[in-house]
Amino acid sequence: METKTNAPAVSVASVAKSFKSVQALKGVSFEIERGDIVAILGPNGAGKTTLIDTILGLARPDSGSTSLFGVTASEAIAKSLVGVVMQTGGLLPNVSVRDTVSEVAAAFPKHVPVEQVLQEANLSEIASRKVGKCSGGEMQRIRFALALLGAPDLLILDEPTAGMDPRARRDFWTTMESQAKHGRTIIFATHYLEEAEHFAKRVIFMNEGEVVADGTVDEVRGLVAGTTVEALIDGALTLEQVRGWPEVLSAHPEGQKVSISTGLSDTVARRLLDAGATNLRISSASLEDTFFELTERSGK
Repeated sequence: METKTNAPAVSVASVAKSFKSVQALKGVSFEIERGDIVAILGPNGAGKTTLIDTILGLARPDSGSTSLFGVTASEAIAKSLVGVVMQTGGLLPNVSVRDTVSEVAAAFPKHVPVEQVLQEANLSEIASRKVGKCSGGEMQRIRFALALLGAPDLLILDEPTAGMDPRARRDFWTTMESQAKHGRTIIFATHYLEEAEHFAKRVIFMNEGEVVADGTVDEVRGLVAGTTVEALIDGALTLEQVRGWPEVLSAHPEGQKVSISTGLSDTVARRLLDAGATNLRISSASLEDTFFELTERSGK
């Protein structure tokens, strides 16, 4: 089997998928070129995992089609073109980290040397540890090591840093930056929006089974108002009152504060101060602000 030389790494064409009365995907279409680093974002239930399962051939679409490098997912996986890191996956607790990687490596006709994979996944120091003694973040790094064994051209990561502490997450993305420099195509779904903001070259926002935005981080942020106003309202106002102001595009709570997306930040700031709000802060829109506004828009 040969891949099509000029074919994109991933092609999704008008894919729809339903589970009983729930329409998980509604005619989703996009292409991802080779060498791209793409984040798939969206709230719980947006369709991210169903989309990844469909791309990998784990779920059959009701209509539409997908391909990897111009061939079916099963053909691409058989050729070791794809490596996958899922949130869950069977790992034997009484087997050491090194033996786990070695046993899986034995299933490949050709594979990257085990010690090299352990080093790339930052597992060398715990290679003799039993898997059952590993933290959730360390188990994710084991799954990442397994995904690297076939030297794939495409890495698909579903919540890859789930269970990792902030330092481990930073170290993981340092490793991923190294993988990207080797020309690998990387697709990852995450709820850590700052990871997408700092690492992805392109973001695909999903909500209720549809793509609601697709572009570079700056392009997507440009779809919403350029400023965010945060303030402690603390009984001075209700969130619903703030949302009713004509200058407000979206507003959501952040602890005791309210975060407001607006194109008229000075007007909103004056309204807040007149109503007794405190701890006022104005900043340019973040990817998180964009996330909330786009999902609120598409949900209306």
